[in-house]
Amino acid sequence: MPKQLATMDYAVLQQCMHCGMCLPSCPTYDATKRERHSPRGRIALMRSIADEELEIGQGFADEMSYCLGCLACQTACPADVNYARLFEAARTDIEATQLPRPLSRGFWRGLTLRGLFRYPRVLRLFGRFLRFYQRSGTQAFLRRIGFMRLLPQNLRRLEPQSPAIGDAFSDALIQPVEVPAEPAQHRVLLLTGCMQDLLFSDINRATADVLLANNCEVHTPPIQPCCGSIHSHNGERELAQEMARRWLDLVKPADFDAIISNAGGCGSHLRHYSSLLGDDPAYAERAKVWDGKLRDIHEWLQHIGCRPPTSVATGAKIRVTYHDSCHLAHGQRVTAAPRNLLQMLPSVELVELPEANWCCGSAGVYSITQPQQAAELLDRKVAHIDSTGATVLATANPGCHLQLQNGLHAAGLPVTIAHPISLLAEAYARETSPSSL
Repeated sequence: MPKQLATMDYAVLQQCMHCGMCLPSCPTYDATKRERHSPRGRIALMRSIADEELEIGQGFADEMSYCLGCLACQTACPADVNYARLFEAARTDIEATQLPRPLSRGFWRGLTLRGLFRYPRVLRLFGRFLRFYQRSGTQAFLRRIGFMRLLPQNLRRLEPQSPAIGDAFSDALIQPVEVPAEPAQHRVLLLTGCMQDLLFSDINRATADVLLANNCEVHTPPIQPCCGSIHSHNGERELAQEMARRWLDLVKPADFDAIISNAGGCGSHLRHYSSLLGDDPAYAERAKVWDGKLRDIHEWLQHIGCRPPTSVATGAKIRVTYHDSCHLAHGQRVTAAPRNLLQMLPSVELVELPEANWCCGSAGVYSITQPQQAAELLDRKVAHIDSTGATVLATANPGCHLQLQNGLHAAGLPVTIAHPISLLAEAYARETSPSSL
């Protein structure tokens, strides 16, 4: 396999002007003030790898693991350096290098990246097992007798944070094709995601309801492959390409006015299938069409002119604050649309969150691989949420949702977390059921 850094267009590596504008935006540089922990320092290391002045070793691997991949540096960069491409290329090269690694690492990567997140039916089967484990009383019983103390340290730390599997998966809530009451003006494909499907299928149902309320015909394949985001982000480029091909085999992007994502992290990756498959003659053109159709749900609603809810607020407004998912804000540059949507809701008072676009520490598997840094970022975020006096925190990414849910629970703060689209769907529902206020 050719090295990604060494074979990519060298202009991408040269684009960094070393101006330092990225430094204040980088959470890891902010924590350590060390140059190697900054985007500028990491790009210098990547360039040395590409120039064969430095070999890929454990130090470089550790540095790329310490990076959140939050892409705040891309927003801050005046030269528009494509850090996401560099970061993923570096992680791909690291995975292709024979470095000494714990056996447990290979086991968990194989189970998740090459197993669960590669086969949607297997992932759902695993979800059903977890649902039974959680709701049958087995989990509570094992906790009560102290069984969890026998687990390895990392699993013992993570077990209390294990998320609750939803009551039903998305295909039980959403028909493959649903049409609005009025003649459809748009035809869209709704992506239900992996974790979103297992944990937050109600958000997918709310997304379908909002699209229907805005005269969209909604197509939702019942069994959907992973988008490949988790594979690409963790250096498994070939698996990410496989996932992209599966999607392009499943649907024809040209058949839809838009392909809708409601998860910030997934959406950021889904916009770049053409860069994954640009060298594949069988898929390159379809991948370009796919990229051109991909829209975040907030972005799409703003584009078509979202219908304001006609429900009327009664009593005091709910104070809501909004946390930007890193990959929605920095990867997709969608920041105003979610706020505009929240301000449209008659029962909501939107309060701006300090450092709203600062990473919460979730960052995919970062809270597992870098627990100390993730915890510090989470504590910082929770303190800012508390300062707003909000009773509802809106955010649009399942990873952020879980991370913040754990942080707010640990801090004892009575703050509910909701997707902005769920709040809009509730407002539409109150148009016909005002008594639900």
